[in-house]
Amino acid sequence: MKRGKFIFILPIALLAIISFSAFKRDSHNFELSKQLNIFNSLIKEIDLFYVDTIMPEKIIETGIDAMLEKLDPYTTYYTEEESEELKMMITGKYAGIGSLIRFHEKKNTTVIAEPYENMPAAKAGLQIGDLIQSINGVNVVGMSSDSVSNMLRGEAGTKLTIVVERPGTKQPVTIKVERENISVPVIPYYGIMQDSVGYLQLESFPEGCAKEMRRALIDMKNKGARAYIIDLRSNGGGSLAEAIDIVNMFVPKGLNIVETKGKIKRSNEIYKTTREPVDTVSPLIVLVDGQTASAAEIVSGSLQDLDRAVIIGARTYGKGLVQVTRELPYNGFLKVTTSKYYIPSGRCIQAIDYSHRNADGDVARTPDSLTNVFRTAAGREVRDGGGISPDIQPKGEKLTTLLYHLIQDMAIFDYATDYKLKHPSIASAETFNLSDEEYDAFKSYLKSTGFNYDKESYKALKQLKKMLDLEGYTEATKTEIEKLESTLQHNLDHDLSFFAKDVKRLIADEIVKRYYSQKGGIIYSLRDDTDVAESLSLLKDLKRYREILQPTKE
Repeated sequence: MKRGKFIFILPIALLAIISFSAFKRDSHNFELSKQLNIFNSLIKEIDLFYVDTIMPEKIIETGIDAMLEKLDPYTTYYTEEESEELKMMITGKYAGIGSLIRFHEKKNTTVIAEPYENMPAAKAGLQIGDLIQSINGVNVVGMSSDSVSNMLRGEAGTKLTIVVERPGTKQPVTIKVERENISVPVIPYYGIMQDSVGYLQLESFPEGCAKEMRRALIDMKNKGARAYIIDLRSNGGGSLAEAIDIVNMFVPKGLNIVETKGKIKRSNEIYKTTREPVDTVSPLIVLVDGQTASAAEIVSGSLQDLDRAVIIGARTYGKGLVQVTRELPYNGFLKVTTSKYYIPSGRCIQAIDYSHRNADGDVARTPDSLTNVFRTAAGREVRDGGGISPDIQPKGEKLTTLLYHLIQDMAIFDYATDYKLKHPSIASAETFNLSDEEYDAFKSYLKSTGFNYDKESYKALKQLKKMLDLEGYTEATKTEIEKLESTLQHNLDHDLSFFAKDVKRLIADEIVKRYYSQKGGIIYSLRDDTDVAESLSLLKDLKRYREILQPTKE
């Protein structure tokens, strides 16, 4: 009797659940239809009655952007005009002149910051430091670098006439450039370092980067590399498929690397390694920092979870979300977050839950106390919810206020341009050093430009003085405040001497780029890189390397 009642009640319960689900779905669809109807009517009313004529494409695009901003930073609408930008993000390819550009505030125009080797800008003779005055007869002085970039891009084979002001020349220089299909170099440098260690820097994950990296690894292996350092610092990610192929170079095929989970069934998928690896045994180190994100975190996190690499650097960004592109009417596109990804240990490293915002709309990183413990293949403890925590975290160098302003104000950039005018050649990137006499020359140059900056600590002191005055403590704290004010007083000579080592390194790096391009700059910077030094030290001590990849004994 009891059994019969149970069998009879169960279908009723199921029917209730199904009915409730259908009600929720119908209610959701009704609410969506209702809000779309309201929005449509609102736009028509504004267009008809608003005192000034509106531009429908602008006002609606603003509304779309504001709506998507409430979701996450990665769900983005691209108009037909912006579709080339999306294409470049995905493929790393575009048609243009092949150069980094930057707006020079003091000169009020865009400057050539770094022409890529063997690409149109470099082949035509454009140089670092050239100030762009006009493009095809259009004056671009005062124009944003984004606008200038759009003018420089176009159909491959089309020609540009660029007029530049070149430091050291009295008359404007006219350069004729033919646009080409540009593939941004994703591996600006790789090579063999000391003790047969192969080093490779990967800047992003566009389509095809895995093939390029595989060729580079095989080349280093054939040249005698016995260990590898893969540099993913400041790598913002890209293609999920490319990331899996890169992990596959160091681990056997057939392993689960990434699982994606979303709201709809087709967003749920498991990605495995499918190819024969390049090297599954040589010691491997991956360098990461706070700007290592997305696909770069899949590579570093998966290699950590599989105990295949030691991760060195700073905690990564924490982007565990996957986007796909969807076509929209009138040749627009939507890049939309469809799922979260989970790496081999089962953890998701997404640091921010955008669905839970504070009352003011802000979001915050998941605190460490709320993260969960997972285990690597060997049983090491790792956590979710906050990026990839490195196995070794060397003491990082902080960008002081002085260094920040020297870079931001392009003081070092301009000095390096001036330096090249006076020095036809320099020593190799491996051996070049800035002498004390040359650093003194930089100090004199800096003063002649009227360079100035405010310390953040001094700004904070000013604010503190206002608060003390407001609360009536000015007289009681007068002596202490005057002493602190004297200590923090701006003193450029003191700061240039105190931070001489760091400033000299930045100057030398910028100078080397003038003679040996991006590759030379990387070679120079590796000489004094704390993460690389830590990596090379670890690779000399393989006992310690293997111990790091084993679980802690309790």
